Amino acid sequence: MFFSPLLITFAQNFKLVADIAIYTLTSGLHDEQAVEAATKEFLNGLNVAFMFKGSDFADYGSHALELIYVRTGGTEGLFKQLLPELQRKKSRPIYLLTSGKSNSLAASMEILSFLRQQGLEGEIIHGDAAYISRRIMLLKQVVTAKQQLQVCRLGIIGEPSDWLISSNTDADLVRQKTGIELVKIPMDELLMTISATPQREVSEKAPTEAIKQALPGAQQIYEALSIIVTRHQLQGLTLRCFDLLTSVKNTGCWALARLNAEGIVAGCEGDVPALLSMMIAKALVGVGGFQANPVNIDHETGEMVFAHCTIALNMVERYELDTHYESGMGVGIRGYMASGPVTIFKVSGDMTRHFIAEGELLRCEAKADLCRTQMVIRLNDTHQTEYFLTEPIGNHHIILPGHLKDILIKVL
Repeated sequence: MFFSPLLITFAQNFKLVADIAIYTLTSGLHDEQAVEAATKEFLNGLNVAFMFKGSDFADYGSHALELIYVRTGGTEGLFKQLLPELQRKKSRPIYLLTSGKSNSLAASMEILSFLRQQGLEGEIIHGDAAYISRRIMLLKQVVTAKQQLQVCRLGIIGEPSDWLISSNTDADLVRQKTGIELVKIPMDELLMTISATPQREVSEKAPTEAIKQALPGAQQIYEALSIIVTRHQLQGLTLRCFDLLTSVKNTGCWALARLNAEGIVAGCEGDVPALLSMMIAKALVGVGGFQANPVNIDHETGEMVFAHCTIALNMVERYELDTHYESGMGVGIRGYMASGPVTIFKVSGDMTRHFIAEGELLRCEAKADLCRTQMVIRLNDTHQTEYFLTEPIGNHHIILPGHLKDILIKVL
């Protein structure tokens, strides 16, 4: 194994366990000692923890991420002979690592061209040590996210809201493409669980007496949803939340804000495509994001306003309690997220389309005539505002902190 001292310290401090394996391809025409010395120098320069497997491919296919280090030229024929074995063990893309020495890049290009001719996916990882390290860790992050999605169960509590006429989802197709299992849960089950859950006082500052009176009921909804998450072994859910206004005279905003902060992806209005978008984001970057409606668009500046009445409590610097906007009932959340880079993301219900736009969160607002959490975002590419008026994927979109286009694209 080749580990740099810097990486070992980094892994120990942050308790990283990187299941990355590196295999090698080497032509017999090259001097073995020279190749070994170049290998040590190259791999020790990478800020990545890995297991060095050499030319033994016996356990290929058993690691989260596997790289084939093409150490020299003249290895194209070796790879062609090896390919049937690799395909039997793993159907993932083949990643070719190269230092550029001993004609390794040229050989990798010939190999990748051959893979493309066979209709197979692959990529050459080449550049300076910093780039290669970043690329490997990004690929590891994507592979890990895909593994998480393969065992993911998402609950749909009640049917999607009546106004979500374009937000249909094909559960079989979603399972086929992502591994995510969609679990339908009747609204009656939630209502029965709420009624069986006692109300408790909540030690949360309420700005008005009405919100103070509504908090125990909002907490009751949160506890009932937590029971359903455990009962059905869910990693996330979406809720036909407007039904709560008539059935229990309260809202799900507080419950969803808390669940999201605890790592249970929780979406509004039974919007399954929005929930899928949030789950993909959560698997990749650890946060499901802010499900919101676009409210206003300025085509010239690229500025947009997004708003909704709930946001994950761990996404904001601070928050205030208010009522739910449309009904004036229950408990809504007005959250203030830190200004800075953000990404707007959405996938379609059949997973055939997606939208990704990077931008900057300029400020959060608190206007009385909008849903309570309000964000003013300027898109980096002003032309992307046209998407919202010409080919939107429904109305809800997901706001994520950071510029994440490169990594989101890799998992779709």
